[in-house]
Amino acid sequence: MITIENEFVSAQIKPLGAELVSFFDKNAQQEFMWEANLDFWGKTSPVLFPIVGALKNNQYTFEGEKYTLPRHGFAREKEFFLESKSETEVVFMLVSDEKSKEVYPFDFEFSIKYRLIEKSLQVTYSVKNTGQKAMYFSVGGHPAFKIPLSKGTNYDDYSLEFEQTENSPRWDLTNDGLIKNESSHFFQNTNQIRLSKELFYGDALVFDDLKSHHVSIKSEKTDKKLTFDFAGFPYLGIWAAKNADFVCIEPWCGIADYENHNQELSQKAGINALGINELFERTWSIEI
Repeated sequence: MITIENEFVSAQIKPLGAELVSFFDKNAQQEFMWEANLDFWGKTSPVLFPIVGALKNNQYTFEGEKYTLPRHGFAREKEFFLESKSETEVVFMLVSDEKSKEVYPFDFEFSIKYRLIEKSLQVTYSVKNTGQKAMYFSVGGHPAFKIPLSKGTNYDDYSLEFEQTENSPRWDLTNDGLIKNESSHFFQNTNQIRLSKELFYGDALVFDDLKSHHVSIKSEKTDKKLTFDFAGFPYLGIWAAKNADFVCIEPWCGIADYENHNQELSQKAGINALGINELFERTWSIEI
């Protein structure tokens, strides 16, 4: 386990999946991350790469060949190596190898930087194409924040409050985790989602045209809150395991296959194309 800290907060990241497992307020002695209780969901903040969400039949086609990948890709189950570390910053790296190319035929360097600045944590994904052909990929985060934040409050005392009034529909998921071809109404001139356990009984809420760039977890019954910035990520997922005391706020550069997708990787919705030696970077952050 790797720890970074400053006078206000600390963060812990494990090399397996370069997964954030703790974001801790030193002054309040408050943990903000889900504890990965196996009775509900045994992850805290998995990294999604080189795909986000599910593939149709867990397969895709590239240059006439078929490949198989599980939902959200393989990075979350890979051991990252430590590239650099200081007191307040750490960088982990994953590099393509022969095994990864059996399921994903591209050469890449994928790094994740965790950086503390006062009471905030910045998480930066950097993808570099080190091969000799265009690279197609998606990348995203899946951090789970524990709720309630304060003793004496309950899960349904909390809301997600967006910076702007929204009118976005949601994209519903099939039982296989694919995006249905038609969206359904969700936001109607509001900037809030009231949290409840029942909200996630039908799987994640998926959005692709939000005006907002940040959202806060907050309650009228406490002054404790967490603000999540997802500027630069065109998709946002919100999810919790059934009856679990957390909510995931998931910034995505990519999305699951639509149910009628032809499975061609280069034509996948939300796919990112990266030229030879090009670099792609996106950052999300949390602040308390």
